[in-house]
Amino acid sequence: MDLSVIIVNYNVKYFLEQCLYSVLKACEHIDAEIFVVDNNSTDGSKAYLENNFPGIHFKWEQKNQGFARANNSVLAEASGDHILFLNPDTIVPEDCLIKCISFFKNNLHCAALGVHMLDGSGKYLKESKRSFPSPLTSFFKMTGFAALFPSSKFFSRYYAGHLPENQNNEVDVLAGAFMMLGKKVIEQVKGFDEDFFMYGEDIDLSYRIQQAGLKNYYFAETSIIHFKGESTQKNSYSYIRTFYDAMQLFIEKHYKNRKAVYLSMIIAIAISRFIASAGLFLKRLASNASNSNRSLNTAVMAGQQVFDSILHLARYSKPPLIIKGRIAISENDAGAFIGKESNLDEAIKKHQLEQIIFCEGEISFKKSIELAGRFTGKLDFLFHANNSNSIVGSNNKNKKGIFIAKP
Repeated sequence: MDLSVIIVNYNVKYFLEQCLYSVLKACEHIDAEIFVVDNNSTDGSKAYLENNFPGIHFKWEQKNQGFARANNSVLAEASGDHILFLNPDTIVPEDCLIKCISFFKNNLHCAALGVHMLDGSGKYLKESKRSFPSPLTSFFKMTGFAALFPSSKFFSRYYAGHLPENQNNEVDVLAGAFMMLGKKVIEQVKGFDEDFFMYGEDIDLSYRIQQAGLKNYYFAETSIIHFKGESTQKNSYSYIRTFYDAMQLFIEKHYKNRKAVYLSMIIAIAISRFIASAGLFLKRLASNASNSNRSLNTAVMAGQQVFDSILHLARYSKPPLIIKGRIAISENDAGAFIGKESNLDEAIKKHQLEQIIFCEGEISFKKSIELAGRFTGKLDFLFHANNSNSIVGSNNKNKKGIFIAKP
């Protein structure tokens, strides 16, 4: 078998639904299997998902055992030559997995790879490629020097800013949201370290791959959507505590014998944790002072029949959507529409559009992702897979994602 996909779910059933439809499309020409490990979700994930995806191997845990342990729990069953660890709040294009497997086959020194990631608003996620933490890289990130000099190898090493976003390169750290490894590699390094409950396990695994004399690669020739706000929940003190505890665990595990580095990193983590908590307090004050929960001028990119079904589903949106009309995909579309995909810029301006719902089926996942990247900063985006019962999106990494579904 070419590929085994492993997804860990915890209370994100609508996002997982969209993810699974995209993965199934991407696996159509691959000998693949898909595992979903549910960490005792309380949102009705089992009833909602299990019957709709009969070909997928579901494992329903009785408690939340953490990200690392959940992934490891099905490794013994996975028979693919390659293993993909994938977040449930992602959407992959149709040719993504084939391209990744081809890169492995054409680059035998590649042990693991990550990909070019965009958030739900189409913005490039810098954590697609990173360097290992050090006192200096942490200091520059914490003080803002990394943001001031985003392409500097010296100041912006944390996000490997000196490496071009659209170029394949060997890197230190891959993101656990999309991490593909050779099966022999994952067996050699013995999977994720289960001492990491959540966060930091991808850094640790990337580090151990390098320590084994193997190479991690950032693969820029395919882009995925990662609805970052849904899985990270950065806008919480719980996230800050869990994240920095994971960073301290990594430092104690790998740097303790290097006394000077160890002490510097422990101090940097303590300062970063304090600054992050203070920053969160200020963000919450600002958030309480403003009201961003408003209706948006929205267009639906779909054929007429799908558009009609979306109108029924959109009734359950809170706040309500202001549906301005339909964006036609085909140049030969004879129905009623306010614009076409080929002249989307004009439609956005004319109808003061603020949001697009991409409806997969007539438009591919790949095209939707490309358009999200093209119009980042101009629009918000929602995604609906063909035959799915929900619409999802995320326009703020610090808040939970958006979903529309029938109650």
